[in-house]
Amino acid sequence: MEQSNRREWLARLGTVAAGAAVVSTGCTQAPDSVKEAAPKKKPLDLSEYQPTSMLRVPEHKVERAKYPVIDIHTHLSWAAESKNGVSLTGKLSFIVPPEELLAVMDRRNIRAMVNVTGGYGDGLRESVQKYDKAHPGRFYTFTEPMWTQVNEPGYPKQQADAIEQAAKDGARGLKILKTLGLYLRENITSGALVKVDDPRFDPMWEACGANHLPVAIHVSDPAAFFLPTDRFNERFEELNNHPDWSFHGRDFPKNEEILEARNRVLARHPKTQFIVLHVGNYAEDLGNVSEAMDRYPNMTVELGARIGELGRQPRTARKFFEKYQDRILFGTDAVPKGDEYPQQVFGDLLYQIYYRFLETEDEYFDYAPAAVPPQGRWRIYGLGLPDRILEKVYNANAARLLRIKV
Repeated sequence: MEQSNRREWLARLGTVAAGAAVVSTGCTQAPDSVKEAAPKKKPLDLSEYQPTSMLRVPEHKVERAKYPVIDIHTHLSWAAESKNGVSLTGKLSFIVPPEELLAVMDRRNIRAMVNVTGGYGDGLRESVQKYDKAHPGRFYTFTEPMWTQVNEPGYPKQQADAIEQAAKDGARGLKILKTLGLYLRENITSGALVKVDDPRFDPMWEACGANHLPVAIHVSDPAAFFLPTDRFNERFEELNNHPDWSFHGRDFPKNEEILEARNRVLARHPKTQFIVLHVGNYAEDLGNVSEAMDRYPNMTVELGARIGELGRQPRTARKFFEKYQDRILFGTDAVPKGDEYPQQVFGDLLYQIYYRFLETEDEYFDYAPAAVPPQGRWRIYGLGLPDRILEKVYNANAARLLRIKV
């Protein structure tokens, strides 16, 4: 019998025995142990529950990364005009001036930041001028597709030509938001969802390979976002606060279907390098990610907004880093300002947590202390990676894909 079940059984047995004693002796008063009422439960709204850990273990604050960092995944600009995730014009809204970013970068040993949402056309050229050319070697900009023309007859060639022009304008890669797979529809924002492996995009993928532009691709979301938002969902609070983040029901495909479509793209375009963001969009299942990486040598992954997943499986994650040490990139998904995604907001604390996760063997610490609740109610453990792996993850792997020097 389980220990807890045994205690409950003994408690019930004691209560029955006490009751029997009352009957057999003819007593009109129950023993004190019986007549004392159990304490009432205290009501507490789940959103107000913020437990303080009583665990006492060593803590190591990492002020600067051990090696210069290339953050391959940041958002320094957003589409100025968009609808349901689709940029309508390619024009950008810039979040903060580069001078403010450089102060944090210098403090935290960040060699360079990649702005993946660099738009296209005039927006891209403005971003390159504002960041890349104004501060050479500190910023790099990725371009984005022109989704608004996707259902026009000449789109495949037009988009491929736009990639070639973007490379000439200074783009260092292409960013695919989860617009593709979860938002983009045949009539832009209505009609059937456009599939990730739609052949209309084949010329675009090929153009990226021909112009040495890696593709940073994000087409899915955490597995819990595809499940009912109920008491069994480990990210209930997050989804309950943001119901529009759920992709359960309606006409959304299953998570596995989206990832399989993405894998078909990787298979069809072996000469194009794909940076599959958020640890292959399946950090909860590193076995699945490993299988894809073994099958597709043109696939790399980055860490953005997923140390919460990696850090709760430290032994499995450490083995993953050891095996794929040449194909893992440092990224945060950082946004300089804003409160919609507090666990990803750019700043000193964000980088200190990432460094602590990678460099130390600290136990059971917050991965998103600014977010209440964070992605899930758990804490993480550090990996304590050796120097030979740290340097690759921090900069060497990204430098190779971007064709730059650290």
